[in-house]
Amino acid sequence: MSQQQADLQTRPITVRKLTAEGFSAFGQVIEPTFDGKAFDAEDAQLNLSEGTPRLYIMQLDGKGLRFRQITRHRHVTQCLMATGADPWFIAVAPPYDLAVTDAEPKLEDIVAFEIPPGTAIKLHTGTWHAGPYFRAAKMDFLNLELADTNQVDHHSCFLDKRYGVQFEFAAA
Repeated sequence: MSQQQADLQTRPITVRKLTAEGFSAFGQVIEPTFDGKAFDAEDAQLNLSEGTPRLYIMQLDGKGLRFRQITRHRHVTQCLMATGADPWFIAVAPPYDLAVTDAEPKLEDIVAFEIPPGTAIKLHTGTWHAGPYFRAAKMDFLNLELADTNQVDHHSCFLDKRYGVQFEFAAA
């Protein structure tokens, strides 16, 4: 074990119940609606104008409930939804300083949410996020972003290296 790992502080992060109001600083909560409903402010307000949209199902292996890195996309919104019947977790921090390429989130601004099955989230452009995280061995997620988001618009803050911390999702 390196000295840096030995000195790493684990901070519990309380998982909040997902509500549209509570999540509004970070994005939108997208829940089922009746077929034929007219588009309105409750629908995902997407920004996919800087490239080719990509909707895909990503299969993720479980990686525990701790994270050391948080990421943002400064030019695109992102939508995520689990395809199965299990809840999942995401940590987020508000989008700010979009023009500053090396901006970092404030540790005290990082909060966590549990996303229930059948619910999607849309992250505002620039929202810092760590996740999806979950308890299962594997989960599948619908992901809507741009085809090259992870190559050209992927800005990360390594919380362990920068602040000497990692976060762990904790029950509310």
